[in-house]
Amino acid sequence: MEFLLTSLVVCVTPGTGVLFTIAAGLSRGTRAAVIAAVGCTLGVIPHMVAAITGLAALLNASAVAFQTLKYLGVAYLLYMAWSTLRDKSELTAERESEPRSAGRTILTGVLINILNPKLTLFFFAFLPQFVSTDEPYAFLRMTELSAYFMLITFAVFVAYGRFAAAMRSHVISRPRVVSWMRRTFAAAFAALGARLAFL
Repeated sequence: MEFLLTSLVVCVTPGTGVLFTIAAGLSRGTRAAVIAAVGCTLGVIPHMVAAITGLAALLNASAVAFQTLKYLGVAYLLYMAWSTLRDKSELTAERESEPRSAGRTILTGVLINILNPKLTLFFFAFLPQFVSTDEPYAFLRMTELSAYFMLITFAVFVAYGRFAAAMRSHVISRPRVVSWMRRTFAAAFAALGARLAFL
């Protein structure tokens, strides 16, 4: 449950992938939003592979080092809470004037997430919280959890894209609502980081 909840909070928190999907939905409809969500989800794979292979090697080399990384991950979640709370930038989504092909939309979505180093940091901070140092199949466990994360990412991004037009007038264009959302996400990151520290 902690894993699913943390994944949901991370995916729902507006970022570049979410804004790209919203822009696709606003400018070209539901189909374009789904295609954009596919691209952004595929862009998670390189970060996932890098984190899983690195963490598996670390676990084989030293259980103590792996455990240390777990607590650094908790600190990173708390940092994400602080960063989210301090973020005062506007949340906007621009309409596109020219239509894009499905392939170009997917490629853009993939590149948006591949070029986001925070994803790799997140996986390094996130996965150790849910894998025991004496787990016999740690690599498979991390792969399974990462697959769940990708499914949640896709589902959340599709939901954002589908409801982009309706959500824009009620949420994105209202600074007070956006500020409230950021405070909620920050509190969720902090609470999850504190809870995971005592698992």
